[in-house]
Amino acid sequence: MFEIINELDEEITESEKINDFLNYVVKKENLDNCLFNIILVDNEYIHKLNKEYRGIDKVTDVISFALEDSQDEIKLDFRVLGDIYISIDKAKEQALEYGHSFLREFAFLTIHGLLHLLGYDHMTKEEEEVMFKKQEQLLSEFGIVR
Repeated sequence: MFEIINELDEEITESEKINDFLNYVVKKENLDNCLFNIILVDNEYIHKLNKEYRGIDKVTDVISFALEDSQDEIKLDFRVLGDIYISIDKAKEQALEYGHSFLREFAFLTIHGLLHLLGYDHMTKEEEEVMFKKQEQLLSEFGIVR
């Protein structure tokens, strides 16, 4: 179960497609016993989060706040994964920069954040290969391509 929370003054019509994509991912990855949120914010808000919680004084595209330290330690029937903050401003900028649609960038940031909540990371080359392969697989299977 998840919710997309729009903290912006603008409607993000692509949220419907992201909702469909997340439903696909939840089913495919057997995450129907999990709870997480996607929170849509602007550059100013995510900058504050990045500075306060990560000590990095700049805008970023996505920040995940995981509530689980280790899946092995948690033995509940229902998992509360955490929150994913996405800067819609940054997503729009990056879509232009990378030459693909805003929907593609929004979906990429969403799955990237969700994989972080699930314990994936990209601190090493090996971790990055695993995580990025998983992202691209889910995106392409759903039909969201560059």
